[in-house]
Amino acid sequence: MAPSKSSNPKDLVTGGVLQCIEAITLGLPFEVWKTHMGTYRSQGTMEAFRNIYQKGGVAAFWRGWQPKMVESFMKGGILLFSKEWAMKTARGLGMNDGPSGLIGGFFGGVAQVTIMGPCTFLVTAAVTGDGKVSTLEKAKTTWQSRGISGFYQGGTALVLRQGSNWASRQGFTDFIRDLLKSRHVGKDESTKNVKLSVAEEALSGIIGGALSTWNQPFEVARIEAQAAAAKGLPSRSFVQTVGAIVKENGVPGLFQGVLPRMGLCIYQTLFLVTIPYLLKPYGF
Repeated sequence: MAPSKSSNPKDLVTGGVLQCIEAITLGLPFEVWKTHMGTYRSQGTMEAFRNIYQKGGVAAFWRGWQPKMVESFMKGGILLFSKEWAMKTARGLGMNDGPSGLIGGFFGGVAQVTIMGPCTFLVTAAVTGDGKVSTLEKAKTTWQSRGISGFYQGGTALVLRQGSNWASRQGFTDFIRDLLKSRHVGKDESTKNVKLSVAEEALSGIIGGALSTWNQPFEVARIEAQAAAAKGLPSRSFVQTVGAIVKENGVPGLFQGVLPRMGLCIYQTLFLVTIPYLLKPYGF
């Protein structure tokens, strides 16, 4: 079979809008919470929540929202456009939904890193800082001291996290969707034309998002690297960063913040995997 046509340019706008809605509602609070826990790894889940609140009240959970909105619109559009293109191409070559979802998700996640590096660096700096330096000032001082490379500290961990993030979210969700579709047909019947209910689509996204948190060590390493860079500390390789975390907190330190991140992963999967499936019949 020949590869399918390229993705719809409307995916750039649809993905951007969906990601912005996700971020400004519950996405950013989950991001702030798990980033705080990834930095202060001795704090428990609810202890971290209380400490964030004590630093600035409810508004503290939306700290760094300005760069996050820029990042969200751009990375959401890039993700949906690139992963849909890769998935359609893989399906056009005869692959099933599961493998094509893994490929498409990984391709889309890696594509996001081009604009995510600077934005996640600034959000991490805002969350782990003392609040005395504005986002604009941090961007200015980083540019003056390190140039463009200063915004991509922790880039290796970010690529590993983001690629595996969306490969897992899309791949696991598609796998669960296939299982649910198979319940609606006979043993040897095709599931190609089976339509899932909204509840079944949502359940697939919830399970897919939850399972995608297996890569939490990549996320903790990314937070550690970017937090250190924001403080002006010397950069370390991915292996050195992981080694430092294990030395300080043991292996469990690599999974610190997994609960708020699970909430974030489920929420993002529903917005960027499940909702696009629900919107397709309407031309989006």
